[in-house]
Amino acid sequence: MRASFAAVSAFVLALAAVPATAQTPPAPITPKVQSGMLVCKVAPSIGFILGSLREMGCEFRDTSVQPYMVKSRYKGTIARFGIDIGALAADTLAWAVFAPSATVAPSDIAGSYVGVSVDAAWTIGGGTNILLGGSSNQIALQTVSVEGMVGADIAAGVADLTLVLLPN
Repeated sequence: MRASFAAVSAFVLALAAVPATAQTPPAPITPKVQSGMLVCKVAPSIGFILGSLREMGCEFRDTSVQPYMVKSRYKGTIARFGIDIGALAADTLAWAVFAPSATVAPSDIAGSYVGVSVDAAWTIGGGTNILLGGSSNQIALQTVSVEGMVGADIAAGVADLTLVLLPN
C-alpha cells in the first residue's frame, strides 16, 4: 500500500512540474500558397568531399501573369554540408516560392534559408533542395526543376542558401 501511494505521489509531483505551456496545443501552421518562381543561374563547382559552395544570380518571377514578369533580382550563395564529391558545370535551378499569401515583397524573399539537398549526376543529372527561411522565416522554396546539370557528382546533406536583394 505504501509503495503504491509513493508511486502515485511521485507521478502527481512529476505532472505538476510540467510547465503549463507544454500542455497547451501548438499554434496552428499558416497554410502557404505559391507566389511565384525563383530561377537561379548557378556557377560551376567542385565538391570538397564534406561540402561545397556555389555562387548564383537569381530572379523572382511572378507566375500569375503571362509572360512571367521578373519582380526582383538577387545575388546568392548556396553551401552544402555533408557528402559532396565531384564537379558540376554551371546550371539553372528553379524553385517554387511558397508564402503565407500570393503577394510577396522582394525583401521577404531575401535572407537565409536552410534545408536538405540531394543530387546526383553522371554526365547529366538532377536533384532536389527543399529550403525554409527568408526575411521572417515565412518562405518555403521547393525545387521544381534542375536544368542543364552536367558533370560527375554525388551529394547529400544540409543546404544553406543566402539571398541578397539587388537594387533595381
